[in-house]
Amino acid sequence: MEKAQLVFIPLPVMGHIVSSVEVAKLLLTRDHRLSITVLILNLSFVNSNQKPHVKEAVLKITQSKLIADSPSPRLAGFVIDMFCTTMIDVANDFGVPSYIFFTSGASVLGLLLYVQKIHDEEKVDPIEFKNSDAELSVPSLVNPFPAKAMPSSLLSRQWLPVLLDNARRFGEARGIIVNTFVELESYAVESLKMSIYPVGPILNVGLDGRNTHQEIMQWLDDQPPSSVVFLCFGSQGSFGEDQVKEIAYALERSRYRFLWSLRRPSPPGLLPSPSDYEDPQEVLPEGFLNRVTGLGKVIGWAPQVTILAHPAVGGFVSHCGWNSVLESIWFGVPIATWPMYAEQQFNAFEMVTELELAVEIKMDYRNDSGVIVNCNEIERGIRSLMEHDSKKMKKVKEMSEKSRRALMDGGSSYCCLGRLIKNFMDDLT
Repeated sequence: MEKAQLVFIPLPVMGHIVSSVEVAKLLLTRDHRLSITVLILNLSFVNSNQKPHVKEAVLKITQSKLIADSPSPRLAGFVIDMFCTTMIDVANDFGVPSYIFFTSGASVLGLLLYVQKIHDEEKVDPIEFKNSDAELSVPSLVNPFPAKAMPSSLLSRQWLPVLLDNARRFGEARGIIVNTFVELESYAVESLKMSIYPVGPILNVGLDGRNTHQEIMQWLDDQPPSSVVFLCFGSQGSFGEDQVKEIAYALERSRYRFLWSLRRPSPPGLLPSPSDYEDPQEVLPEGFLNRVTGLGKVIGWAPQVTILAHPAVGGFVSHCGWNSVLESIWFGVPIATWPMYAEQQFNAFEMVTELELAVEIKMDYRNDSGVIVNCNEIERGIRSLMEHDSKKMKKVKEMSEKSRRALMDGGSSYCCLGRLIKNFMDDLT
């Protein structure tokens, strides 16, 4: 039985690496004829100087023996991160097809291609949309898109050229693997005029956190079903002291049970992620922890998947990173949106307006804006989230079921994955 060798090249940051590994696991579980190697680049990935090293590594892989006296698997293709499209050149050198792995959803893929088109063909500078009241007709969206919700990365002089350069090369790939499922983004998937493989939701939903964070899980065990609002803003999410106090006032006034992952911002100009406070009282309002004893719990880093899976959690105040969005859908927990960076503003718009699966605290917040969201807005959003509108809750629960069925035998993502594998194997003949 001939084996097909695939080479995965993820962006060398944790979220992209984890998603790539999960896709690789899906493929290997589905078809034992596949062999996959994941190459981890140096973080200077935007520099094409990596290409000779990748080529050398792939040569070693293809020339090695799978087991003693057995033929090497034949190279069938590259699966390349959306930020690493210069590696298409390496795939071309080997005479094999390349596929893009797009770690976000189909709708934002459509936005990126739209922005690239109007930039290149109409000479529109998307950075001019910052703080604009304009509305855009994006082909992957049903509703007009407010320019104020443009992803932060598309408004950055640092990141815009990187995104556009990569988007220009998407059409050179054999197809694009997207972390979504048809039932969630059917309009966007149908709008994209290229070969798309929606094989998601691609998640690592192991519940290891139950054993490593017993105090948190015990506290949740003691709460009534769907009574707790969980606040967590991702691996890079943190706030200054003034904003922390506004969140605290809102939680105290709302009187809803809460679990709050509160992180210390990294020092200005430094890359390390936010860290935990030794004593969160240093940034919280005086006496806050005493006043909310029995009502809420302030923690540091949170085992997000394990918490979202707990029946006591009834709402999720989230930064709207795409993995967090998919996790909340998987577990049927509604979201209140508070985006921070990257494409999260767009994800918030999609969840609130396009899909009607979330409520809004903010949709256009940016963590570098200096804006303070006041406690009244936060409290209003939390109340809207936790009052559990029956129509919205029904939609969230239905989408949760659809997300799980998509990956089952005969489901939409299961079938797309099968089509992708068939293409890999056909390329060997």
